[in-house]
Amino acid sequence: MDKVKVFEREIGYLKNPKYKENIKILIQLLPDYFFEIPASSTGKYHPSFALGEGGLVRHTKVVVRMGHELLENDCIGYSYTDSEKDMMLMAMLLHDGCKSGIEKEKYTRFDHPLLVCEWIKSHQKDLTLTENEINALCNMIEAHMGQWTTDYNGNEVLPKPSNKYQRFVHMCDFLASRKFLDVTFDSNNNIVG
Repeated sequence: MDKVKVFEREIGYLKNPKYKENIKILIQLLPDYFFEIPASSTGKYHPSFALGEGGLVRHTKVVVRMGHELLENDCIGYSYTDSEKDMMLMAMLLHDGCKSGIEKEKYTRFDHPLLVCEWIKSHQKDLTLTENEINALCNMIEAHMGQWTTDYNGNEVLPKPSNKYQRFVHMCDFLASRKFLDVTFDSNNNIVG
């Protein structure tokens, strides 16, 4: 499977060639299971299009499309630079990259935002991103769960969004996970329309 081709349209939303090249590297390195599993291991927390085989890919595409559409809107996107927009879209592409762990586990890992950040940092040598860019990317990803910061035992594990970038990434992920949402996909898992 050409993992990069799966997200060709979404990568095309990025403006900075350096960021495009780095996201291609990271997408190519994503665990194979990412392209197979549903967005929710139990089916409770995502709409029907995000369930079943490839559901996590479809969920990710919707998150990125929402982000792109909102950032292209002059009333919303004006408060971000092109580089900030690119970084947020990169964060959206990778936010669930290790959802079932670094190696596939049966269920969603609650700490998956932190695992994704560790995973990105472990591949720093493969990238041309600066340490500041990697830290900014990870900062956006680690808080994407929003208000859901405690694990199943009630331990505070994840940070809440505390800046406009984290809040924007969380908002797009949150909206894409609403069960009332109905998005149509073609046979290649690309959003229709």
